[in-house]
Amino acid sequence: MPLVQSQFKPSLIFKNPFVSTVYSGLVRRVKIKQQRERLTLRDGDFLDLDWSCLASSPKTLVILLHGMEGHGQRPYITGAAKLFNQNNMDALCVNFRCCSGDLNLKFATYHSGKTDDLEDVIHHVLALDKYDHIYLKGISLGGNIILKYLGEGNIIPKEIKKAVSVSVPCFLSGSANMLHHPKNALYHYNFKRSLIKRLKLKQSQFPHKINDATIKSIKTLRDFDEVYTSKAHGFKDAQDYYNKSSSLQFLEAIKTPVLIINALNDSFLSDECYPYAIAQSHSYVYLETPKHGGHVGFIEKGEYYYNEKRALEFFLKGL
Repeated sequence: MPLVQSQFKPSLIFKNPFVSTVYSGLVRRVKIKQQRERLTLRDGDFLDLDWSCLASSPKTLVILLHGMEGHGQRPYITGAAKLFNQNNMDALCVNFRCCSGDLNLKFATYHSGKTDDLEDVIHHVLALDKYDHIYLKGISLGGNIILKYLGEGNIIPKEIKKAVSVSVPCFLSGSANMLHHPKNALYHYNFKRSLIKRLKLKQSQFPHKINDATIKSIKTLRDFDEVYTSKAHGFKDAQDYYNKSSSLQFLEAIKTPVLIINALNDSFLSDECYPYAIAQSHSYVYLETPKHGGHVGFIEKGEYYYNEKRALEFFLKGL
């Protein structure tokens, strides 16, 4: 039943997925005031949290999770935070481990299925005893984390009312294959360069755990997941990481209303990332697949983008 007819109609230039994706990531600018808080996690490491809160102390909070190699100041995060602030909601932008500008303390950092850090953030928020309505919004990798968290068997607090996941690679193996396709060569190169730069910083912290030869052996993103992501986070290999961290397998168990917005021209997503059959028979998982939008694009005229306005509408009004 919950297949949603999309109303997204971009201008001609932004129907191009490459233009939409690159413009959203590199050109857009958003001004917003944030205050940073450092949260100590259960394993002694930390996350940096960027808050944008209203003086009126609203009872509603939106927790925002960024994508791979992103952070809490990316326009696709701050744009949503600003829109939610303007609609009487506080916003909390989470920086994953090692993504805030400061190296985290552990050899492990973050990955597509790391839900325990999100759980720690939610427990921290609940301990403030301030919010009775909490919404979750995740972009790409962050969207996968949210879907996995909601469906993998965690006790979901009653304060969490709804969630939205945008451009979400819910079948990681398929998305990994797509990122290795020649049409995504530029994205692949930029992601790999950023990840290797971070790995070299980890090497300076933990020289006994990673050596120059291993870093030089990384030619692809799959190689990175093979030699670092999987090993640092307790998986057997890259494929084991993809298999266990993909949120697709957890969608059936979700009992919290969630909207997935995945553009049909998103070059990062494989066919499996459009779970039509699950949404058709599900009472809580809504799927919207606009024809255009690229990866985290969805550009519309005005200050805010389509996926941000749709998230606000879904949180406050439903479909």
